Amino acid sequence: MRQARIRPTILNLPASRIRAVYNAGQGIEGLIPLWAGEGDEPTPAFIRDAAAAALAKGETYYTPNRGILPLREAIRAYLQRAYAVDVPMDRIVATASGMSALMITLQCLLEAGDSAAVIGPIWPNGCEAIRALGAQVHDVYLQQQEDGRWTLDLDRLFAACDDTTKLIMLNSPGNPTGWVASEAELKAILDFARARGLWILSDEVYGRIAYGAARVPGRSHAPSFYTLAEPDDAVIVINSFSKSWSMTGWRLGWVVTRPNLAEAIEKMTEFNVSCSNAFAQWGAVAALNEGDAYVDSLAERYGRAADLVYQALAPLPRVRLGRPEGAFYAFFALDGLKDSLRFCLDLLPKAKVGLAPGIAFGPAGEGRIRLCYAASLPKLSQALERLVPHLK
Repeated sequence: MRQARIRPTILNLPASRIRAVYNAGQGIEGLIPLWAGEGDEPTPAFIRDAAAAALAKGETYYTPNRGILPLREAIRAYLQRAYAVDVPMDRIVATASGMSALMITLQCLLEAGDSAAVIGPIWPNGCEAIRALGAQVHDVYLQQQEDGRWTLDLDRLFAACDDTTKLIMLNSPGNPTGWVASEAELKAILDFARARGLWILSDEVYGRIAYGAARVPGRSHAPSFYTLAEPDDAVIVINSFSKSWSMTGWRLGWVVTRPNLAEAIEKMTEFNVSCSNAFAQWGAVAALNEGDAYVDSLAERYGRAADLVYQALAPLPRVRLGRPEGAFYAFFALDGLKDSLRFCLDLLPKAKVGLAPGIAFGPAGEGRIRLCYAASLPKLSQALERLVPHLK
């Protein structure tokens, strides 16, 4: 007799190793959590106040699938200020988180038998979302040089694209590596995609968190497809309010792409989440319209945190770490480490510091550890003092 069943593809997706450490760390008094991709300060008051005012006014109803008009107008104005680009409204969709934007976009583009070339190591949800749809991932791993820097082999990336490949996915500035693609690399990827008829899915949620030479000269952002792609290019740029505005729990993001794909994303939003939270969107309007100084200050603080972590860990003989160029992670190799998940679990009671195991980011991450340095500098200093003795 035929039995009701769950799709094997979904059952076979791996559980999050980061969540495994997170769950094991619950209840440990005094533990400093550096496992998740978020800071330890709440969303700024001016954003919370705007959402609270909207809630008090009764903004509790359904909203358009693309998001409320004031939010999409605020996204357009923000891109004009920060990136000096004018994006028409028919290319903008506000979404219920960056992850939702990613998943819905992939639903519009991929099906069983397709593949995506993914520059990694990368946030695991990106690859697993592709696999959940029955498509294949062609991993193209960044290479870590002797000085700890991460580099991309463009020839390997292009060779990974075969007849089944529908898109190239990248995350720059990158989680977990801190790698930032140069303008020349983005242009080369864009030229290749144009010639081959491929989509580019660019996760730019850390686009404003780049340091020094990793920024576009004279601008406060990393190199971006916002400034390089033409309106009719098959390019999708995904962003989120989580990182630059400290809004991880709000679950809001946006997509900029071609008008025809924006329409498809709008349609699929209805079938996934219907719409984003109404009063939270008003908080996001305030974040964009009033938050430029906050974003700049946060990026500056994260730059100092990157220096602090690099100075503490890079000199250790067992550690190989380059200074991160962007985002807020140190993804370091530890000589002799064979089981990063077990190491992170054992570290919880010993050092009372929570880290993310490298294996969470795919096989290429084994032997490495990710440390999120978005915590306040005093707390980060305390965590490093606890951690260093266990890395020697």
